[in-house]
Amino acid sequence: MPEDIIYWIEQNFRISADVQTNLLASVAVILVLLILRQIINILVHRRTDDAAVIYRWRKATEYLALILGFIALIIIWLPDAGTFATYLGLLSAGLAIALQDPITNFVGWIFILWRHPFSVGDRIQIGDHAGDVVDVRYFQFSLLEIGSWVDADQSTGRVLHVPNKTVFTTTLANYSKGFSYIWNELAVIVSFESDWAKAKELLLEIANNHAAQESVEAKDRVTEAARRYLISYENLTPIVYTKVVDFGVRLTIRYLTEPRQRRSTENALWEEILDTFAAEPTIEFAYPTVRRYIHPEESKPALRPEAIYGHADDGSGGE
Repeated sequence: MPEDIIYWIEQNFRISADVQTNLLASVAVILVLLILRQIINILVHRRTDDAAVIYRWRKATEYLALILGFIALIIIWLPDAGTFATYLGLLSAGLAIALQDPITNFVGWIFILWRHPFSVGDRIQIGDHAGDVVDVRYFQFSLLEIGSWVDADQSTGRVLHVPNKTVFTTTLANYSKGFSYIWNELAVIVSFESDWAKAKELLLEIANNHAAQESVEAKDRVTEAARRYLISYENLTPIVYTKVVDFGVRLTIRYLTEPRQRRSTENALWEEILDTFAAEPTIEFAYPTVRRYIHPEESKPALRPEAIYGHADDGSGGE
């Protein structure tokens, strides 16, 4: 009976018996791999509800099925190594011309798996786009976008699909690998009349209250990162820098925070700063203003006209 079917197909569709056998074997291999992959994924779902674990198993079985299927199809269709080498050479030359972008994207996928510039779950920035990596596929990876019109690295809700070849041509910044902390700065400007030294002490105290734990944990991270990258920090504790600007004294808090906690730490710092400065009679915030400055009355006594010229200057310029 099977011989009759093979003969009928050969006579009506001009498909030889060998090709029919190879087609049946190919279909059988694909079905077996798909069924095994589905069984493994079902077993993983039953054992855990962790989305990250499920995702890793799903991608691992997908890659494994692809590799095994490719090898099996080569064995079925091209048992002769010499024929396969010739065919592969011709195929590669044609694909390199006709499918340059997809091939480059596929090579980019191999590079991502091999070198691990980022993994699913990492927060990265590549070119003008930043976000959390939520998927890596053969030709593109997906980011849950942050930033853009949303402040302080919060999610926008959009999913960006970036071609894998971008890793070869665009600078990539990984927030999560290596040091895994970022330096954040918060500028507070007080008026020239304020007690800026006291304000600086208060800001440093506030920063230590919120960022001291991160500094302790960061020391261990620096030690780990130094084994792979040339990362070296002498000081990991918060610090406050002083600078004079047009309308006051700018005190900049520099502190360590986890990438995903930047906005929440800023919020906590600002709330405590507002409460603390509100209770200080000698400290006030500065903002751009226009004022009339009377030099003979408001300058330091040693710089007033009577101290310099021996008499008061009435502003007329005469003697």
